[in-house]
Parts: sequence; C-alpha cells; structure tokens
Amino acid sequence: MTKIDGNTGTAGLLGYPVKHTKSPMIHNTLAEAYGDNLVYLPFEVEPGALGDAIRGAWALGVLGLNVTVPHKQAVMEYLTRIDPLAKALGAVNTLVREEDGFAGYNTDILGLEQALIRADIGVEGEKVLILGAGGAARAAAFLALKMGAREILIANRSLDKAEDLAQSLMQSAKSCDIIPQKVGRMHAQDGQTDIRAITLTELADGCRGGKDAEYLAFQCTSVGLSPHDTDCVLAGETESIFSMIQTGVDLIYKPAETMFMKKLMSDGKRAINGLDMLLYQGVIAYELWRGSYKGEIETDRQVLDRIRELLRGD
Repeated sequence: MTKIDGNTGTAGLLGYPVKHTKSPMIHNTLAEAYGDNLVYLPFEVEPGALGDAIRGAWALGVLGLNVTVPHKQAVMEYLTRIDPLAKALGAVNTLVREEDGFAGYNTDILGLEQALIRADIGVEGEKVLILGAGGAARAAAFLALKMGAREILIANRSLDKAEDLAQSLMQSAKSCDIIPQKVGRMHAQDGQTDIRAITLTELADGCRGGKDAEYLAFQCTSVGLSPHDTDCVLAGETESIFSMIQTGVDLIYKPAETMFMKKLMSDGKRAINGLDMLLYQGVIAYELWRGSYKGEIETDRQVLDRIRELLRGD
C-alpha cells in the first residue's frame, strides 16, 4: 500500500455516479506493483460542475484523470489538446497532464483493440454485427472500421439511433486519416467497408429461415448487466439473430458469463466478456500518465493476471 506523504501524486476518475467503479482497484494495484507514489480516487462530479472540476484538478496538480459517463463528450471543451483517435471518435475517457493543461485520449477503444488481439479475434475482412447504438456501440463500430471490417451492421431497437451512428461512422471515415479504408453502402467494393443500419426486429425477420453463422458480434447494450443476469438483448422475437453469429464479444464484464454469452456457447460458438477491455483501457491510461505507452501493453504479465483475479473476485 502506498505510503501517503508530501510527494504522493494523485490521479482519479470523474463521473456521475462513480461509487460502483472498479478503476481504483486497477490503478492502485498498478501503482503498488511498480512502486509508484500515487493514489487513485473516484470523484463524483455532477454535469454542471465539470468545468470547475477540471480547472480544480489542474490547480491541485492532479497527474491524470479518467472520465466516464456522462462526461466523455462534454469534457472535450476543457482540454488544451485532443488525440486524433479520441477526436475522431468524439469521446475522451483519459486526461493526461501536460505543460499547459490536460490532453485528452480515448483508451476505451485501445483497450478493446488489445482485448481482441489477446483473444486472437480478427476483425480485418470480417462481417461485424453491432448490437446497440450508444457510446459503447460507437467505440466498437469505430474500432471495427479502423481494423478493416468488410461489413458493419448496426442493429438497434430504434432505427433512428442506428442510422445516426452509421452516418457518423461514414463521416469519420471520410475525414479521419486513422481509418485507412473507404466506406460504401450495401455493395462495398474491395478495400471498402459496407455500413448499414437496421432494427433488431427487421434483422430477426431475415433470420427466420436460417442464416449462416458468419458475423462477429459486439453486444454493446447494458442488457444482462448484473444484477439482471438472466436478461438478454436477443430474446423472444429477436432470438433468431443468434443463428448469424459465429463469435460474440459482450462488453459487459459482470457477470462473467452473460446470457448472451451462454446462448452462444451452448451452440458451440465462442464468446468473451468485457473484462480484458476494462483491464487494458485502465492499463493504457496508467501508462500514458507514466509516459511509457508506446502503442501496446507493456505491463508485466503477472501484474495483469493479478488485476484480473481481483476484478473477477470483486
């Protein structure tokens, strides 16, 4: 445990609410493992007080901050610099102290990318199904676009939200150098990504007669999050969508096996949860604060395994 003294640095999390957060477990474990004189704390900040919180953190010498809902977009106006990836995604979840203010990064998308790499789940050339159209869905869809998916199908209960996300992705692809490939609609050519929006009901109707399991699916809603362990985003009239999924990634990490995952595994398909995404986004943020992040996870494997066990047991 860190000995608090006059040299102890401070980092933390801004959000509302934040009492449920696992971030202190990740970052304080990293500080202890590396012998860093650093303490990480959650700060519950109401939306109207965000600007004051950022200015106060800077004045107090805070080394870095994570940012969670509902502040990931609003925080951008208070930053002196925004990393191109975070700017293209339109959301910031990590602030790094620099000479003249805080710089903004998005380690959510980097954490998901690392989780897929470590799980040996390829995206390039794949057909990707995004379930949901909120902030998590945007991160997963943007990553799929960045990693060269052949098709991105955004399925949501509300078509308007799915179409808004599809349009936003296409705009990002046109204006962002981070995304190497072009986008098309319905009939993408080689090197392009086909982006489409559809309702869950319409997608399910198309699966009634059977569908080849060819999609990598990202479950990006909160359906099935503990304590509602028995809920599933695909149930009843939409359950037929499971037939088109070959691998599932549920961004929920508690419970460790959601009903979405259980259904896939009962059919002999592969499914992983969001634990490693949570872990890696936190580790990347910590490494950014230390100035040691070089584009991949450098943390000792034993430290990563120790944090995983702490998160699983919590």
